[in-house]
Amino acid sequence: MEAASNVRGAALALLAMGLYATHDVVIKTLGAQYPALQVLFFSSLLSFPLVMLVIMRDPTPGTLRPANPGWVALRTVVGVVAGMGSFFAFSRLPLAQVYSILFAAPLLVTILSIPILGERVGLHRWAAVVIGLIGVLVVLRPGAQPLDLGHAAALASAVGSATTAVILRKLGRSERPLVLLMWPMLGNFLATGASLALDYRPMELPHLALAGLIACLGLVAGFLLILAYRAGEAAIVAPMQYSQILWATAYGWIFFGEMLDMPTLLGATVIIASGIYIVWREGRGGNSANRPVIASRIRAETVTAPRTSLLQRIWPPRA
Repeated sequence: MEAASNVRGAALALLAMGLYATHDVVIKTLGAQYPALQVLFFSSLLSFPLVMLVIMRDPTPGTLRPANPGWVALRTVVGVVAGMGSFFAFSRLPLAQVYSILFAAPLLVTILSIPILGERVGLHRWAAVVIGLIGVLVVLRPGAQPLDLGHAAALASAVGSATTAVILRKLGRSERPLVLLMWPMLGNFLATGASLALDYRPMELPHLALAGLIACLGLVAGFLLILAYRAGEAAIVAPMQYSQILWATAYGWIFFGEMLDMPTLLGATVIIASGIYIVWREGRGGNSANRPVIASRIRAETVTAPRTSLLQRIWPPRA
C-alpha cells in the first residue's frame, strides 16, 4: 500500500511539474513580445480573483497586520525579487538554462537554514552544496559565454525563492497564511505597476487570455502538488521537481528551437544530483531537525499563485 501511495504521489508531482513547465512556456512566449514585468503584472492581476477564492477559506481570524513585521517585510521583498527575476529570466534565456540555475535553490536553502533556522549541516550536505554550486558555474560558464541580465535575474530568483522558503519555515504557524500571501502580492502590484510607466505595450485580447492562463496553470499545479505530498512520502515527491528539465528540453526544442548544450546538461546533472542527495540526507533525519529543503516544497517564486506550503495550510484535508 505504501509503495502504491508513493507511486501515486510521484505521478501527481510529475503532472504538477508538467503544468508548471507549461506555465513557464507561456511566460516565455509573452516575454518575447512584451516587457517581462508587464507580463508579471497582468498575470498577477488576473490571478487575484482566483487567489481570493482560496484565501477566503483561511479559517484563522485576524487582519492583514503581521505579527512579525520584519520577517514579513523581508519575505515580501525577496518574494517580489524572485518573481520578477524568474519572469525576466524566462523571457531572455533558454528554458533549460533557467531551470538549471533555479535548481540551485535547495542548495541555498541548506545554507540559509544555518543562520535563520539554526539548522546543523553535516559534512555530507556541505559537500553536496559545494558540488552543486560548481554545477551552477558549469552552467553559467563565466568567461566562456557572455552573461547578461537574464543570468543575474535567474540567480536572483533562486536566492529569493530560497530565502522565502526558509523565512516561511521559521515563521511556522505564528503568521496567518493570508498575511504571508497578500503582502507579497501587494508588493508585486506596486513594483510591477510602477514599471509600466517606464515600458508598456498595449496587449491584445488573446495575449491577455494567455496571461490569465498563467494564473490558472499555477493554481492547478499547486493543488496537484498538495495532493502529491498527501499521497506520497515527501522524500519521494520532492525530487520530482527536477523533471521540469525534461519538459524544458522538449518545449524548448519544439516551440523555440532551443538545443540543450553539453555544459548546461553537465551542470544541470551535477546540480540535480546534489539536490537529490540533500533531500535524501534530510529524509534520513540525523542532524536535520527542520528538514528545510523537503519542507519548502521548492518551486521558483512567481507571486502569481499561492506557494504550495501556504496553500496546504488554507486547504486542509477533508475529514
